[in-house]
Amino acid sequence: MADGGYNGRKEKDDNLALALAVGEILSDSGVEVGFTRVEDVYQSPVDKARNANRQDGDFLVSIHRNSSTSPSATGVEMWVHSSNPTDDNLLAQNILDCFDTLEIMKNRGIYTGYRDGKDMNYYINRNTKMPSVLAEIGFISSKDDNKKYDENIEKYAKAIADGIEMTLKEMNGE
Repeated sequence: MADGGYNGRKEKDDNLALALAVGEILSDSGVEVGFTRVEDVYQSPVDKARNANRQDGDFLVSIHRNSSTSPSATGVEMWVHSSNPTDDNLLAQNILDCFDTLEIMKNRGIYTGYRDGKDMNYYINRNTKMPSVLAEIGFISSKDDNKKYDENIEKYAKAIADGIEMTLKEMNGE
């Protein structure tokens, strides 16, 4: 899906709505939150990585929606750098564990590298200074995942925020 959309639905819109909801939950809990964008403006992967690095956060969660030509593709998956960093994996696993408690969407696991080659990495994971996770939150190409997304966006935001807070506590020895 070259335009990032599915039947008029735009990935960029879903990503921004979920990121802002996660940020609000974290801010309300006293966590300092930075964003690579807060409005509907295009940013290249280079811009996103540069913005994240400038903010010098503890880590980065890059929110996305997956897509597939298979109508049966469904679920949540996390992507980390191919070097399999411990902090990246901790963050990814904590977020997935929080999604598992919802019992809404299939856990597809943690993957390393890049979908088209294990010797490659997603730009955001390759070019940020902090631990990072590219989070694929359901398939935009799945009517079922889209329905679940629309009905549960606040629960999804809470699961991501809870996973982030768990990771912060674990990284700080709490």
